[in-house]
Amino acid sequence: MSKLHTLEVKSTGREQFIDLTTEIGILINKSNISEGFCQIYAPHTTAGITINEGHDPSVVNDILMQLNKLVPHSGGYTHQEGNSDAHIKAFLAGAGKTVLVTGGKLLLGTWQRIFFCEFDGPRRRKVFIKITGDLP
Repeated sequence: MSKLHTLEVKSTGREQFIDLTTEIGILINKSNISEGFCQIYAPHTTAGITINEGHDPSVVNDILMQLNKLVPHSGGYTHQEGNSDAHIKAFLAGAGKTVLVTGGKLLLGTWQRIFFCEFDGPRRRKVFIKITGDLP
């Protein structure tokens, strides 16, 4: 069995990590999938998906700080829209992730969370969630 869901994500800043873990967990619970996969996909060229530490918010701040050192907003880019850094950061984060589902729950590490990574906000975005697996 497989089902596609769409999450609406609204960022409030130019760069922001938005935790989607709880919302995705609710979708898995409603799907009644016991064992399978959850695919998370952001169809945007200036946003991405990552899995990382979600307990201590300073980790996200540190990631953004280092990304901005590595790929500064003003870097002498040739792209006319002025958001080349966002495209590069989205490339580094990746457009999607796959997480195992077992026992009807996301199989994540103790501190892991699933984040939508906004690099060119604030914006309204969509994230597609595909849950595939076996019913109990």
